[in-house]
Amino acid sequence: MNHSLGLAIESLVAVLLVLTIGYCMLLNHRLKRLRADEHSLKAVIAELITATEIAERAIGGIKHTVRDVNENLDSQLTAATNMSEHLRRLLSECDNVVRRLSKIAIAARPQGSAVEPEPVKAAAPAPSVTNAKAVAAAAQAFSERRRTGGLAA
Repeated sequence: MNHSLGLAIESLVAVLLVLTIGYCMLLNHRLKRLRADEHSLKAVIAELITATEIAERAIGGIKHTVRDVNENLDSQLTAATNMSEHLRRLLSECDNVVRRLSKIAIAARPQGSAVEPEPVKAAAPAPSVTNAKAVAAAAQAFSERRRTGGLAA
């Protein structure tokens, strides 16, 4: 009985060793796959790091461009505001000149004229385009008119 018990124990140990060897082979196969996945994962991480650095540089460039555009836009807005104010002053001066010219034209007319002059209106704070066109038309008509009485403007 000693021998059969020993043989049973050794058989059991042999079966367990065979199972352990099979399990070790399975673990070895899984570890190889894990190492292969580790290499591909490292490659993916390296690509992500590269893409992140490129994106950070692009964001920095965009921020720089936005700053430049803001500065340029501010200067252009300031220039446009100054130009608008300058044009407003010029239109006001032109309106005054046209009023003076119309007064001179009224004074130069003969006294018995059948046409009554239109009353001169006060200058509006911001003349419209139609007023500017009317002023330009009146100035042109005035310059084309022949001086009959020899009065200087």
